[in-house]
Amino acid sequence: MDMDNLQIADAFSLLSKLLEIHGENSFKAKSYAVAAYTIERLPVALASLPDEKIAEIKGIGNAIGKKILEIRQSRQLNILEEYLQKTPPGILEMLGIKGLGPKKIAVIWKEMGLETIGELLYACNENRLLLYKGFGEKTQQNVKANIEFYLRSKGSYLYAGIEPYAQQMLQQLRAHFPDDQFEPAGAFARQLETIDQLEWVSTADINRLEQFFSANRFATTEKNETSIRFKAADNLYLTFHIAREENFGSLLFQTRCSADFLKAWNTRFPSSGVFSREDLVFKSAEVPFIPPCLREKETIIDTYTNNSPLSLIQPEDIKAIIHSHSNWSDGRQTIEEMAKAAIDKGFEYLVISDHSKSAFYANGLKEDRITEQHRYIDALNKQLHPFKIFKSIEADILNDGNLDYNNEILAGFDLVIASVHSNLKMAQDKAMMRLLTAIQNPYTTILGHMTGRLLLIREGYPVDHKAVIDACAAHDVVIELNAHPQRLDIDWRWIDYAIEKGVLISIDPDAHHIDGYDDIRYGVLTAQKAGMTKQNNLSSYSLREFEAFLQKRKEKKGI
Repeated sequence: MDMDNLQIADAFSLLSKLLEIHGENSFKAKSYAVAAYTIERLPVALASLPDEKIAEIKGIGNAIGKKILEIRQSRQLNILEEYLQKTPPGILEMLGIKGLGPKKIAVIWKEMGLETIGELLYACNENRLLLYKGFGEKTQQNVKANIEFYLRSKGSYLYAGIEPYAQQMLQQLRAHFPDDQFEPAGAFARQLETIDQLEWVSTADINRLEQFFSANRFATTEKNETSIRFKAADNLYLTFHIAREENFGSLLFQTRCSADFLKAWNTRFPSSGVFSREDLVFKSAEVPFIPPCLREKETIIDTYTNNSPLSLIQPEDIKAIIHSHSNWSDGRQTIEEMAKAAIDKGFEYLVISDHSKSAFYANGLKEDRITEQHRYIDALNKQLHPFKIFKSIEADILNDGNLDYNNEILAGFDLVIASVHSNLKMAQDKAMMRLLTAIQNPYTTILGHMTGRLLLIREGYPVDHKAVIDACAAHDVVIELNAHPQRLDIDWRWIDYAIEKGVLISIDPDAHHIDGYDDIRYGVLTAQKAGMTKQNNLSSYSLREFEAFLQKRKEKKGI
């Protein structure tokens, strides 16, 4: 299989960083970084171009072109392999630590003599970094915090990243052990946003399981009479809880509950018996079946005991793509292509929300380009009727909490998504000032990715969730559940409070390309954990309902 543009760009980006770390020619390092940037944003696949056309691409040239051909032919770049060979593994690993760029890593390696993340963490604990130029106390604290976060995250996976593997493994197990039961358990069954291990409940013989995984090069790390645990080469752990036919349902129930939920359940319904099917556990307690995704907080037991089961939101309940980026800013497709793809997928409308002017790194829209884009959208809406494209913007929340356009410009949008994108390292009081000021702006319709977190990459800036939700309730601002698998922000643990306060949630893909529409599913899975129904979700509104919502809100705000 040919390497795609992103893989080729990654190779040049890594080479640029390694040249800097080794103190090589800065001009060469910069040229490779520019090449990586250019390749990543090419509208066509390099693999589809004839050899002679590569060097003709603007920003590539002959020297880089030859190296691209080398990658295409051999799937590697010799100069990169040479630098990888003479770079300690721990130094390469440091490139994955947020806040450590090539220049700082060069100092850590060449001047401090440290070659592993563990050594660097120890040096931070001893304040040794303060002895070197470029490493003040704040920098040292940030490096320490980021290393600790990295180490906590190591071996964890995004739900979206592990799901295909989990499904494939389940198919293989059921095919290889056709007479035995296998059902997902643990965090994966509960649809948690990050997964540390995959778990199953099974009736398979434990020794036969061990033989199967040993033959597939898995290492057995734990084994007893009731469970066995395997480790894959990539540090992924697979755990199997062994059941008999008669207690399969009981064990499945126990392994698909959080500790808090299970403790509360056992207190409410002690000695409920042993069951072959999971649904019988609930039937014996005279409680409607509670899906595994809801078995987190003990309060859900009261909800199901005293009321009818929740009608949880489903992927098919999403009627629109809200929050999407086109090639007017940093998206890959034209607005027309994105609209037609939305139509093909059965959506009723599309909200185009390209980046605002402060996001210069993302080709954010200056005022003259906004006018031009709106004319283009007007023409498309005539062509694509009854489908509708709404004019929006993802406006940057500036350091003082203001949005980065004046009211006259903001009034020209159908709706505004307000998000923080810059200066993410801030104390809670600063973050709250920015968020609350933006929420009070009458033009802010939706608060985008509330904490700015990137799962397993960076923690979000600290916020008082209740205060933000209360402010959104007071100012009629919708809170986004950003469905990108690395965001899933707002955290589902706060959605029930938002619903209690009457705040609408909007499950939005933040799509930068057509394939990003599919991320909606992960937003829905996350929303289900919070007990969300389609009535709680803005992107479940029909076109007419959405238009009425926007009109009513503008009238209320007097804008």
